[in-house]
Amino acid sequence: MSKTLKITSERVDLGAASALNIQSVTEPFPQHKEPAQASGGAWPLWKKIAFRIAFVFFVAMSLPNNLDWYKEVATFDWLHLHYRDLYDVARFGSGLNFFGNRIFGSTLNGYAVWVITFLFAIVVGLVWTGIATVTKKDRKEYNLLYYWLRVIVRYRAGIGIIGFGFTKLTPTQLPYPSWGVLNTNFGDLTLQKIYWLSIGIVPWYEVFTGVVEVAAGALLFFRATTFWGAVLLFGALADIVYVNFAYDGGVHVYSSYFVLFSAFLLVDYIPKLYNLLILEKPTIPTTYYPTFSEAWQRITRISLKTGTLILFLPVFTYLSVINFLYDPYKQPALKGIPQLRGNYHVTEFRHKGQVIPFSPLDTLRWQQATFEKWTTLTFKVNKPVDLDLSNGGGAPMRDINRTFELTGVAGGQRVFYYEADTVHHVLYLQDKNRGQRQEGREFLGNRTDFGGDGRTNAPGKKKNEKKKEDNWIPKEALAIIGPEAPKIEPIAYSTRRVKGIEAESRPGKRNRMILNYDIQNGGNRVVLTGIDEHKDSIRVVLDRYEKKYALSRSTLEAGKYN
Repeated sequence: MSKTLKITSERVDLGAASALNIQSVTEPFPQHKEPAQASGGAWPLWKKIAFRIAFVFFVAMSLPNNLDWYKEVATFDWLHLHYRDLYDVARFGSGLNFFGNRIFGSTLNGYAVWVITFLFAIVVGLVWTGIATVTKKDRKEYNLLYYWLRVIVRYRAGIGIIGFGFTKLTPTQLPYPSWGVLNTNFGDLTLQKIYWLSIGIVPWYEVFTGVVEVAAGALLFFRATTFWGAVLLFGALADIVYVNFAYDGGVHVYSSYFVLFSAFLLVDYIPKLYNLLILEKPTIPTTYYPTFSEAWQRITRISLKTGTLILFLPVFTYLSVINFLYDPYKQPALKGIPQLRGNYHVTEFRHKGQVIPFSPLDTLRWQQATFEKWTTLTFKVNKPVDLDLSNGGGAPMRDINRTFELTGVAGGQRVFYYEADTVHHVLYLQDKNRGQRQEGREFLGNRTDFGGDGRTNAPGKKKNEKKKEDNWIPKEALAIIGPEAPKIEPIAYSTRRVKGIEAESRPGKRNRMILNYDIQNGGNRVVLTGIDEHKDSIRVVLDRYEKKYALSRSTLEAGKYN
């Protein structure tokens, strides 16, 4: 097929030139060229060396570098998936980390593995060149291998950014702030927290960013739309890289990863764009791809592509929506006691039987208290707490380990998770703040952090290890409270959640309180009596009040708690 192109210069259109000096061009529209025809024949030596280095580097950066990833994927219950299962398929550590994540004693702000991998790629690329030269089997070009390298990079970037994007498309990555966070003084929030909240309070904007990221990933699955997918990915993630540096966000390395991959994909287009946009010359885009002449080749290609599209678009969409509705990432899933919700004045506070009057300087007396819609009690005291600098991410299955409501929050805010014996009206409370132990868990084995073995969701038990007893909650009360896993909506059931809760239920050191609760006047007054974390007796009288926030509630909030 051939077609006459009538291309006029912008200068001519604008009247800057009096004569049309550009000749019409008659060229076929080549969508496909065989290796011998593509890219002008033989490659110069520098291009072949650069390609060899790039090939080793990007393949190493595209593959999971931990055997546990492969084992975990192989053991998924594909009939009862959790959204986090696919997220973990899409997100993994890569690059050469055999010698750790440091070079010259430094992590280079998280980029050390990149540098190590690049140095390794240079060595391999040079050895590859030397062998090809000595054996005199140096190829004229590597168009076919370059094509497959771009396929690897396209799919790695596409799958990865889709996993990232769905946490924004169903806004759970930056959740709407809890009442406890809204009650925190602005100056008591970290930079990262302020940024995350500034996005979380406008969830429809967060959805838009998710649409951009998922669309970029979907476009990368197709050769014809790779350019647009790479442009979207580069623009969106370059902004995120900058934001993470500016706000100490902590995911600068992973976002840089996508900028790097999208930049690599765009390199091939730069000469054509320069020719078209800068030199204003007629430019015909050409795309090289191999011919799949055998039937099995075509069937394999279509099957793999179709499977990828189905798994990472409709299936991922379904799992993400279920997660948003019933098991929100970063936010507790189970609803709290309905009568115990809202903000409370601390009308009376007794410690060891002694009334402690209100004083903003007192280090024992609660200054205010809040029962969230879920199983969290927050109160403020004039005493510093360990500041959790993580982003509240990771993959915790238990509500007690979902800590976005306390990460990056200072000012003496105490956050306790409770389990309620609703028959005897007793709250068993555990401090959700574990301080430094929670930092960086987005990048570590989450199950290791929460008591698992770091490889699977199963508890990490040593041989002949006896199960540790933790009898702080009486068996009678435990029978009333019931197990956590089945309390979720049946549609949100997943094997990962069941195993994860089991793994995270191993005893750990936390501050604990046991408080009887007496609900009066429909919950407008609540009296708490019992022992605090120091095993001292306390009595707290709470009176509910309505607080009008300048920030209106969102129309799009995760979780169902009614």
